Amino acid sequence: MKRWLRIGGIVVGILLLIVIVLPFLINVNSFRPRVESEASAALGRQVSVGDLSLSILSGSVGAENISIADDPAFSKSPFVTAKSLKVGVELMPLIFSKQLNVTDISLEEPQITLLKTAAGKWNFSSLGAASSKHAAKPDASAPPSFSVAKVNVNHGRLSVGKANSPVKPVVYDNVNIEVTNFSFTSRFPFQLTAQLPQSGDVKISGKAGPISAEDAAKTPFETAVKVNNMNIGALGVIDPASGIAGLANFDGTLNSNGSQAKAIGVFTGTQLKFSPKGTPGPKTVIVKHTVDLDLDKQTGTITQGDVAIGKAQAHLTGTFQAQGDTEVLNMKLNAPNMPVDELEPMLPSMGIVVPSGSQLKGGTLSADLAIVGPLDKLVITGPVRLSNTKLANFDLGSKLGSLAAFAGKSVSSPDTTIQNASLNAHVAPEATNVDQINLNLPAIGVITGAGTVSPAGALALKMLADLHGGMVGGLSKAVGTGNGKGGIPFAIEGTTSNPKFIPDMGAMVGGLVKGELGNVAKGQVPGAKDLTKGLGGVLGRKH
Repeated sequence: MKRWLRIGGIVVGILLLIVIVLPFLINVNSFRPRVESEASAALGRQVSVGDLSLSILSGSVGAENISIADDPAFSKSPFVTAKSLKVGVELMPLIFSKQLNVTDISLEEPQITLLKTAAGKWNFSSLGAASSKHAAKPDASAPPSFSVAKVNVNHGRLSVGKANSPVKPVVYDNVNIEVTNFSFTSRFPFQLTAQLPQSGDVKISGKAGPISAEDAAKTPFETAVKVNNMNIGALGVIDPASGIAGLANFDGTLNSNGSQAKAIGVFTGTQLKFSPKGTPGPKTVIVKHTVDLDLDKQTGTITQGDVAIGKAQAHLTGTFQAQGDTEVLNMKLNAPNMPVDELEPMLPSMGIVVPSGSQLKGGTLSADLAIVGPLDKLVITGPVRLSNTKLANFDLGSKLGSLAAFAGKSVSSPDTTIQNASLNAHVAPEATNVDQINLNLPAIGVITGAGTVSPAGALALKMLADLHGGMVGGLSKAVGTGNGKGGIPFAIEGTTSNPKFIPDMGAMVGGLVKGELGNVAKGQVPGAKDLTKGLGGVLGRKH
């Protein structure tokens, strides 16, 4: 028994001695030129590696200071640098035949730089082109197709930017990639995880390949994508000048045949804002979408864009196209009969401000809008209508003040009930123009007009008030603008949060002189006895 133990101990000792001595007997640095050559041939880029070392216990060759050159058309800086590289090898062929058979590759803490031109070309597009072409047309002199059972990228840093652009690149940290059965000429499964800029993380899993010989960016793939707590503004996709920001989750798929791609999924946004003057909204916005992408033309078509804010539903369709550093939109938003109570908390996020202390309650809002232009200079046009709602805690009757005196009665009320409020809007970065304003207020009358709202919320509106009461009919016609439109002219100035209602005396007197003053004097206009009272009030106050 002791003899067998002694023999066993000797065998173990010999094995340990072999493990210790072999790395000194095998000069793995002699393989470095071959490693650099074959890696350069496989990637189509100059690859440089530092000193190599052999670990018998792990069956791997280590390398330091890895560098892969960029496409010279993009940058003279490296495409990839890494602290270290570990290559798993088959030990028996290495020991007895000095043959290097790679089983797996692990890249530690790489720095990867991705650049894209305005025309849509990526700096990794030419990656592996030589290897793929040789595989497609094999010949005796061609290097063997590169393949490996497992590739890992651990704790990497990915920088994504625009070529020849002053815009800072977007940086993704803690990038981990796992690929199995990798080959340039076949499909291979992969998984990628990363931390997103400022907040959130992403997980992408699926299959890709074979690598396109013409353009690696056109490699087919099928993926499932999950994004958590993404900071929209930090991605660099949307110009900060657009004011669009917030946090988002995404769960869906992205599949591509190399030229055409389709994205299907659900976007869930929180703390969203849609205007430079907006504030983060308190409600969740859910978008179920289907987007068809033309990768060659850098265009996309939204065939399904179902937007939900609580019970409020809208539908977004249309196209977008990359132009330089931005996206140009040509879309339609159809939003029929959305409950106002669901939308009201989100108004500040859109830069819409109601009078201070007031609140829209009840009723519905409908809109049919065209959304056109670059993301940072969008122009939104179309009709908007409010029905059967009220502006709580806003007394429009008292704001009209002396104008309401023409009605011959008080129209003051704590709230302003709105049977109908419609207008045509033209919202642009420089100003918002509104026309065909039509307010049907049961307690007051009908108010029409047009005007502008500045980006800061300054009002410049010209209005006509056809008030209910003693002066309705003949007197309203008499003091109209003289162009056949009856009503009491006034202006709305101030700001959206603090509007000022100012009588337009020039238009009022002009209307009297041009048409009906004689009839009023003869007593032929109903309610003429209130004219002096009304004019006196108008001349005496501004509201």
